[in-house]
Amino acid sequence: MAVVAAVAAATGSVIAGAVSANQAKKASEKAGRDKRGAEAALEEVKNSRQDIINPFSTTKDLSSLAQDLSGQMSNPFENLGVATQAAEIQMEQADIALANTLDTLRATGASAGGATALAQAALQSKKGISANIEQQEAQNAKAKAQGEQQLQSRQLAEQQRMQSISISEGQRVQAAEAAGKQFEFQQQENRTNADLDRAAGQISQAAADQASANQAKAAAWGGVASSIGSIGAAAAGK
Repeated sequence: MAVVAAVAAATGSVIAGAVSANQAKKASEKAGRDKRGAEAALEEVKNSRQDIINPFSTTKDLSSLAQDLSGQMSNPFENLGVATQAAEIQMEQADIALANTLDTLRATGASAGGATALAQAALQSKKGISANIEQQEAQNAKAKAQGEQQLQSRQLAEQQRMQSISISEGQRVQAAEAAGKQFEFQQQENRTNADLDRAAGQISQAAADQASANQAKAAAWGGVASSIGSIGAAAAGK
């Protein structure tokens, strides 16, 4: 009876070991499939990686926005002239007045000395009128030229300011575009790397599961062999 019981127990162990070995085999096969699937996913992620970009590839030369404005500059004092026309008119008027006065003196019989004094006074008056008018004209022309110079300076400064704004804004836009491209690239790269890490982790886990299943299968078959040996020993002892 003891031999029969031993054989029965060993037989049960053989059957249990075979079942365990079969389960371990299935687990190993599943782990192998998981590993191959993870490897395929990893390869797909690698093949779909984005190309390396140059975020500054569309950067343009903005030097053309800067223009030489020296041609717009001029010397408003260059053509200043001497104001003589008004003085000439005044002198003509003084000459006419002097001639009329001399005619009056002759008609009244005045002395030559009085005529000479009158002529000298008229001459001094003419000189004073001429000098005053020319001075006023020169001052007016100078003031006008200074005003023109100030206007040109302000216009030139405004053009330079607008050029500076255009260049600065162009640089800002290009820098922003480059930064945007770089940001998009980096975000996509981070996602791809995360996918690679996940696939690599799945491969490692599947390989570990497969190795563990193979060990379990080997242990199960070892148990089966041992149980068979026990059956043989029990039968021999009978």
